[in-house]
Amino acid sequence: MAIGERIRFLRNLRGMTQKFLGLQVGFSERTADIRMAQYESGSRTPKADLVEQLADALDVSTEALNVPNIDSYTGLMHTLFALEDLYGFKIDRLDGEICIRINRQNGSTFAKMTGLLEPWEEMAQKYRNGEITREEYDQWRYRYPKSEAERKTTNK
Repeated sequence: MAIGERIRFLRNLRGMTQKFLGLQVGFSERTADIRMAQYESGSRTPKADLVEQLADALDVSTEALNVPNIDSYTGLMHTLFALEDLYGFKIDRLDGEICIRINRQNGSTFAKMTGLLEPWEEMAQKYRNGEITREEYDQWRYRYPKSEAERKTTNK
């Protein structure tokens, strides 16, 4: 999903109009909705400082906006290949189902990735068990890593 699609998705999730979001990041009343439409359509690409402003206005991390190009299954596959190359992800089968695992043989990366994935699994489990709402789960995901740091602080 390109950055424009992520902006649109998160803006809609927050119940904002293009004009409202554009005004939040400092565009004029006259151009706010036009500029946001241009970013969402992909005809313009926001620079890093605007990405930060958009993330603040949407209450998400900048990483929630800057995701790899997974607009196609081929793009998704190449993202998975990159995860294999960079982080030791492995394609495998578990109980007859295809899954992606972290390579235990890659010690420090395995430990780091396990530490990063465990909180996600915990939050997903809470959502599946009805302990948190979909909105709370999404809020945690889209504000990550800030949301995880806040969760750790309040759970101590």
